[in-house]
Amino acid sequence: MDYEELRAFKEIEQKKIMTYQDWNTFHNQLMSRTVNIAVEKYQEEQGTLPASFAFFVMGSAARCEQSVITDQDHGIIYDGEVEKEPFLLLGKEIAVGLEYIGYPMCDGKVMASEPLWTNSIDGWHRQVKEWLEESSWESLRHFSTFFDSRVLVGNADFLSQIKQVAFLYLKRNPSTYMRLVDNVGFIRKSIGIFGQLLPERSGRRTGSIHLKTAAFFPYVNAIRLLALLNNCDQHSTTSRIAELKGTYPFLEEYEELFKQLLQFRFNHTKNNTDYDDVHYLSVHTLTKSEKQELKEYMKKGAQLFEIVKKEIKKECSIWE
Repeated sequence: MDYEELRAFKEIEQKKIMTYQDWNTFHNQLMSRTVNIAVEKYQEEQGTLPASFAFFVMGSAARCEQSVITDQDHGIIYDGEVEKEPFLLLGKEIAVGLEYIGYPMCDGKVMASEPLWTNSIDGWHRQVKEWLEESSWESLRHFSTFFDSRVLVGNADFLSQIKQVAFLYLKRNPSTYMRLVDNVGFIRKSIGIFGQLLPERSGRRTGSIHLKTAAFFPYVNAIRLLALLNNCDQHSTTSRIAELKGTYPFLEEYEELFKQLLQFRFNHTKNNTDYDDVHYLSVHTLTKSEKQELKEYMKKGAQLFEIVKKEIKKECSIWE
């Protein structure tokens, strides 16, 4: 199978998908096949790669929380101190292949075709420690992006090794946790003082709520912070909650709520055809009960983030 055949397969099969879980399984299948095609194409044109590697996805792809339309966020880890260039070429081939079958390239260039996101195991160890030591807004954002990662093709142990470096650094430097909290602490205000939804007021998305920032990020960011605090190597928000709720019983309330939010988004955005619009939801298309449901998701997400923030502050003060 080549990229053309894979794109045709996607166009046929995506019409059968009914749930967000099905979509994420489908995305996984498509991206894995694309990577394998890219590897075969590289080896036919350039020869054998100089070392074994792991191709990993990040963000919503890693967390299995993708929308119907999703862009690319990925990287490569390779074994040994060999030349980086062959893996950058492979990363470029993968990015081109993914774009061809319908995954837009990342505007922020978080892709394996970029030197920052392709490195040896030792190089990744150094990079992660540098991000945490620098603790700037940008470096911590890069780190959070990297931590939400999952190996799609290759040796999963490569990625696990690097995450252990991060866990060890954070345990030795607990003040970094609070900087990570501050880095993701902004929550877009989307509910007014009278309980009304506050959609965009100008531009082409007037009357729409940005679901990703207003509803999803508070849950995702809060649970990621708890995962870091507890050396939890799970990649999805739901699997992190499942592992952590024994330690934090308050998570029980949010486990099913977050799954419902995922299905709510799917139900209301599954017909979108433009990636730029996929995270926006027009308030005017919602019934009264749906508006109330959306407000509940947003209120509970903000509440969860505040609970987690206090929990992290308390635990870090004990360590210090």
